[in-house]
Amino acid sequence: MFHDDTSSARRAFLRQSLTLIPVVTLASTGLAGQALAQTAPAVAPAEDAATHYQPKFFSEAQWHFIQAACARLIPADDVGPGAVEAGVPEFLDRHMQTPYAHGAIWYMQGPFVEAPAEFGYQGRLNLRDILRVGIQAVDSHCRQQFAGKVFAQLSAEQQDAVLKAAESGALELEEISSKLFFSNLLAEVRNGFFADPSYGGNKDMQGWKMIGYPGMRADYLDWVTVRDRPYPLPPVDLAGKRG
Repeated sequence: MFHDDTSSARRAFLRQSLTLIPVVTLASTGLAGQALAQTAPAVAPAEDAATHYQPKFFSEAQWHFIQAACARLIPADDVGPGAVEAGVPEFLDRHMQTPYAHGAIWYMQGPFVEAPAEFGYQGRLNLRDILRVGIQAVDSHCRQQFAGKVFAQLSAEQQDAVLKAAESGALELEEISSKLFFSNLLAEVRNGFFADPSYGGNKDMQGWKMIGYPGMRADYLDWVTVRDRPYPLPPVDLAGKRG
């Protein structure tokens, strides 16, 4: 479920995310849907982050959905930039073009059955299809429930309600489980927010700076056990750039 609308809750959410996600890989972790950061007011995407990148995988309608969903899952606030400002939509589009998103390392043969969570995903859709089919299904649901409007056209409160229902699995969609779609979407948004900037997201290492993560700095052992002071050095990415 959603956390309270506080900066401390958002920071705790982001710190928890970092402990669960490899920050230097493109691999989606398949994390189960967790609480969204907060229910902040809708924030217009930053002009440069929203317009400079031209998606190659997502259609125009899907791209609008991705930007709107990213803006709600990790919204910008007084703590720092949100997913859109950090370039997470670009990360998602680029990640969907990788062999991983095609299911290259997944076992994709039948039988396709409903199985307990401990057995892992047993469906027929790879990651890119989970997102593509899920977006279409959510937009179709929204058209029926909101007088022809798709998800990106809804108010922030309506978008949050749809995402909450999807997170819990209460949103009934055709062709895909809403819970499966939401958990994969949220995992991808988290990945993009904390991955190395070379993958398209975490622009200017904004996600790392927000939580004091040192990035790829070769040696920060002197600070590993320090708990009473913030880490004072800027993060370093894979290319050696300092934040």
